[in-house]
Amino acid sequence: LWWAHSPPARFPRPPPADARGGPVGSCGRRAYAPPAERKRFYQNVSISQGEGGFEINLDHRKLKTPQAKLFTVPSEALAIAVATEWDSQKDTIKFYTMHLTTLCNTALDNPTQRNKTQLIRAAVKFLETDTVCYRVEEPPALAELQKNEWDPVVAWAEKRYNVTIGSSTSILGPNIPASTKETFVSHLASYNMWALQGIEFVITQLKSLILSMSLIDRHITVEKAVLLSRLEEEYQIRRWGNVEWAHDYDLCELRARTAAGTLFVHLCSESSTVKHKLLQD
Repeated sequence: LWWAHSPPARFPRPPPADARGGPVGSCGRRAYAPPAERKRFYQNVSISQGEGGFEINLDHRKLKTPQAKLFTVPSEALAIAVATEWDSQKDTIKFYTMHLTTLCNTALDNPTQRNKTQLIRAAVKFLETDTVCYRVEEPPALAELQKNEWDPVVAWAEKRYNVTIGSSTSILGPNIPASTKETFVSHLASYNMWALQGIEFVITQLKSLILSMSLIDRHITVEKAVLLSRLEEEYQIRRWGNVEWAHDYDLCELRARTAAGTLFVHLCSESSTVKHKLLQD
């Protein structure tokens, strides 16, 4: 039970596309893109524990990844969450709504063939273009909104990780100290490979390492993180009005993907590790 690569359904702020129309990863390699829909071919969904972890069963068939590997996840909670995605499908299977399944496939198959160090470096690189670090000077109302909404999150991150981040109105962005980047590298190294896949997914949605870590550390909610990542867009909507159905669809889709990525990170992290991170500072 696996799907081939094909162009995905429409998502807000999609990643760059290759010549065939599908998304590409940060290294230029093509990312997974399941087909839009498929007729539901199973009645019951269950989970079972195998030698490598927890498996998903569709009737009497074991779920497999796009590379035909056995779909096995490290925790029962994650298996239940994935099984719920499959069980919630109606007459047709809408793969583009199954974000946890897609994240598990990515973690199992690792289609871009990156190791832990490469995943961490890719995540930290987002600091150089972090959404909350780029500010405008005009119009004054938007500049004031960015200051009021983004400054507290940047200040929290600087205190939480004992780093200097700052912001800039220059097109070149802020000058992030090397020590700040190394601190985030060290912090992210405490996560396992599965969780790092989820963290990168969240960062890609929000276009911000700072917002993503604030969300994963439970400093802000999914709704708040998405709002802050779309601050300029929301400002323009308030000023010029909402495009019927389009803006609402984009907002709901971004919330769903961000929430799924955050849940994936927590379900892939050991409880003791999560508690340790939350108790720091």
